[in-house]
Amino acid sequence: MTNDISADILIIGTGVAGAITGAKLAAKGLSVAFLESGKRIDRFSAVEKFWNAAIKVPESAYPNDPTAEHPLSHRIEDFYQQMGPELFRSTYIKVVGGTTWHWLGTTLRNVPADFKLKSLYGRGVDWPIDYDDLEPFYQEAENEIGVAGDATDDLGSPRSGDYPMPLIPMTYLDKQFAAALDGSPYQVRPTPQGRNSVFRADRPECCGNNSCIPICPIQAKYDATVHVAMAEEAGAKVYDETTATRLNVGANREIESVEFRRADGSTGTASGKVVILAAHAIETPRLLLNSAQESAPNGVANSSGQVGRNLMDHPSRLSWAEAPEPVWPYRGPLSTSGIENMRDGDFRKQRGAFRIEIGNDGHSWPTGAPATTAADLARQGLRGDELDAAIKDATSRQIRLASLVEQTPDADNRVTLDPDKRDANGIPLPRLHYDFDAYTRDGLKAAEKAHDEVFAAMGAKNIKHSPDIQGSGHIIGTVRMGADANSAVVDADLRSFDHRNLFLLGSGTFPTSATANPTLTIAALSLRAVDAIAASVK
Repeated sequence: MTNDISADILIIGTGVAGAITGAKLAAKGLSVAFLESGKRIDRFSAVEKFWNAAIKVPESAYPNDPTAEHPLSHRIEDFYQQMGPELFRSTYIKVVGGTTWHWLGTTLRNVPADFKLKSLYGRGVDWPIDYDDLEPFYQEAENEIGVAGDATDDLGSPRSGDYPMPLIPMTYLDKQFAAALDGSPYQVRPTPQGRNSVFRADRPECCGNNSCIPICPIQAKYDATVHVAMAEEAGAKVYDETTATRLNVGANREIESVEFRRADGSTGTASGKVVILAAHAIETPRLLLNSAQESAPNGVANSSGQVGRNLMDHPSRLSWAEAPEPVWPYRGPLSTSGIENMRDGDFRKQRGAFRIEIGNDGHSWPTGAPATTAADLARQGLRGDELDAAIKDATSRQIRLASLVEQTPDADNRVTLDPDKRDANGIPLPRLHYDFDAYTRDGLKAAEKAHDEVFAAMGAKNIKHSPDIQGSGHIIGTVRMGADANSAVVDADLRSFDHRNLFLLGSGTFPTSATANPTLTIAALSLRAVDAIAASVK
């Protein structure tokens, strides 16, 4: 085993948190090295892989190599060792750029009350920072990612500046929802998005592909390879197909070295004055727990016993129906508008809040349409021009809603290590225990009622609700931040309470889930931590 990687800053993971932080630190003149389990992705090849995939799930454009194995949406229990009572359904991928390759692009901020859930509503816990602490970094994150939005639109999150680009226009479908709901309690608003509405930063404007998940074919949508490239231009080194397998704690309680295994089976160690673990909210606790040693018998950074606990998502209520007149879905990004005024209020004392995403993707998520629509009509005996006309009519009226519901932290919802099954790198597979409490379930019930009311306003028919609670692809909690080392893993700067040269980045640090898609908050928290990380090198 050779110690062949050394830098001021050693970053494990090249997703949005690691990439943005690494780019900023490299720009300060610090030496930066990334360890990444997965490969670099060629966009054209990935698009072709998606086109040819028989099962088009979010992971279908990307490799799933034994040494960079990740969960698959349609075979969720192959990788996650699920202990119930509910299935955890959200996934991620291991590639250079991380899961931003197949994120939707929604870049909502949290609302101020999200940071004070315990103080305001007696639920969950408070964050160790408030909205005002994070607001300037939200603004910076929007500029780094490149967010298109309308700053005059009140989404419940006060702003100190404009978005860097004008909004992505509402689709015809969005406008039909807005017209039907005018004057109702449900206010339709354009969604801020991390995709170009104009040519910016050497990337083209969105041209309306309806495949944001799993891949934007032209990179109008931001992904973290943008900041990986910035980091490399500033001198950072990326070691792809290189999996961190263990953190070693030195005599001074700092992280002394990181053991890794390459895809070819060779091994080595890496070291940094500061180590940043930005490997998502499943892989981060998995590595920390796998690093148990004499000086850290319960795992690295785990004196609080909180590593792996408080696993959350945004459990989703998925509903679909048929509009009475054509609304022409399947045009533009997968979602361009939503209903955001359900995200806060005194009701949070009793049940979870939610935001309603309006889908431009017809029934493709719940049923696999339009392919299934064509098959169903063909089974009815339709052929030729008659079949074509029926497909056009059916698909033109498909509408879909998904409510992303707030989930409260629960210490019993957790990631541990499976005692029997290991991956090709010798690391135990993640074992998950997951459930929903009454607060979250009541939020899901309220969301379904809201969907019925929205569909009724639309005059929709054939209304259906998924019998399963869906995941949103938002993996939250497991290494929470807090003010008290006895109940949290990292402080407000995302520094480990146990190891002063270890920082943990990503949505794993969120104390509560709120309702906003997490990527923008991940980026803002990462940018806020940059100065503390840089100072730690000295």
